[in-house]
Amino acid sequence: MNSKDKNWKIISLVPIFFILIVFTLVPLVNIFYNSFFDIRWDDGSYNYNFVGIQNYIELPDNKFYLPGLKNTFKLSIIAVLFQMVFGFLIALGISKIRKGKGFFISLFLLPILLPPIVIGSIWRLMYGFDFGIFNYLLSFLGIYPLDWLGSSSLAFTSIVILDVWHWTPFVVLLLLAGLESLPTDVYEAARVDGTNIWSEIIHITIPLMIPTIIVTMVFRFILSFKVFDEIYLLTSGGPGTATEVISFSIYETFFESDNMGLGSVMSVVSLFVVSLLIIIVLNIIRRVNQYAK
Repeated sequence: MNSKDKNWKIISLVPIFFILIVFTLVPLVNIFYNSFFDIRWDDGSYNYNFVGIQNYIELPDNKFYLPGLKNTFKLSIIAVLFQMVFGFLIALGISKIRKGKGFFISLFLLPILLPPIVIGSIWRLMYGFDFGIFNYLLSFLGIYPLDWLGSSSLAFTSIVILDVWHWTPFVVLLLLAGLESLPTDVYEAARVDGTNIWSEIIHITIPLMIPTIIVTMVFRFILSFKVFDEIYLLTSGGPGTATEVISFSIYETFFESDNMGLGSVMSVVSLFVVSLLIIIVLNIIRRVNQYAK
């Protein structure tokens, strides 16, 4: 490589580094800086009052953030578990289709292509107490209407159901790509030995798919921490803190309570938690790749 080509490659990376600095590093530094201040809007401008680590000390006493963190972890674990099970079964079924596979893939991708406002409106109507389809179906079983979004015991379950419906197609897409990349000679040898379809799935497909399954699962787990649209459109974190999540807690603190200092602390702590998860994920992926080899 001559010096001219090397210089051109360096120059071509300048816009990317500029975008990274302006839209990532600068906001992160600003959030960290703001976390040490009590920032209030007064007389048309923000007033900064330095409080040191007081915001960090008060964070555990916040009535929304810790329940939101707990609910976020709980939602991520439960929803991702169901998404992986349903996603694998659907992907396995689609992989066996010989004709019309593209139609079924397009059909299952529809939920992740819909705008969030459309999804929220549809499911809010479906969960409706008086005219919702779920209560309408329950009436045939002689069950009284349920307050899906207004009951603290049902609201969280309702959000889990929506999240599973919304993101299972994403899991299907990734697992289907993994299934279609599996070597066919292994299956041909197994069929020659008289292996039935269930033994084939348990002893061949699942072991070969373990790297893809783990990567998909941890990837979805991290993305699930960004859940916001479903909460904002359906429950607004209620009833009480039954469906409060960290992203909605940060939104409320910044824009509803106008407390930029505490909101910045929430963002910094959330960033630390997500970064810790990323480190764990990278270690898992490294171990998976070693296992695959």
